[in-house]
Amino acid sequence: MASRLTVIATRAGDDGTTGLGDGSRVAKDSARIAALGDVDELNSALGVALAEPELDAVIADDLRDVQHTLFDMGAELCIPGYTRLDGNHVSYLDGRLAHYNGTLPALREFILPGGSRAAALLHVARTVCRRAERAVVALQRLEPVNKPVLQYLNRLSDLLFVMARAANRAQGMGDVYWRNPAGTERK
Repeated sequence: MASRLTVIATRAGDDGTTGLGDGSRVAKDSARIAALGDVDELNSALGVALAEPELDAVIADDLRDVQHTLFDMGAELCIPGYTRLDGNHVSYLDGRLAHYNGTLPALREFILPGGSRAAALLHVARTVCRRAERAVVALQRLEPVNKPVLQYLNRLSDLLFVMARAANRAQGMGDVYWRNPAGTERK
């Protein structure tokens, strides 16, 4: 950043537009701003999860790394044509997925968001991640998007799912299983 922001309320957006990193202005409801906003919300949801005192330290470290990458992703979305993410970012998530999956039992049924507070917060972040992914897909229909951005969001939602399971396990709690009506006896 060439200069630090000293004035936050510029009033430049009072007309319903906002400035991009390249100096251009776009409508605040454009596909690019929607995607950028959803990625920002995802980063904020991770910040809330990180504020949970009972969050496992390894999960917390991984989430902090993810937050930095999401900030870089925001820079990509803010500056058309700029790229920051590459295949190494996606590979990192693949490695973390393998790590957490290796510690968890196989799933035999769908699970519901919940269990520990930390797991519930990670599930909320997962759903925000899926929304961010949908927003980037919508943007991609209109403008080119760096392929690793979509790949990263897709992997990240999976990682947040397994992190939620790992958070429950770290708290001595099991997964919250969906009650399959076909598997229960009705009275």
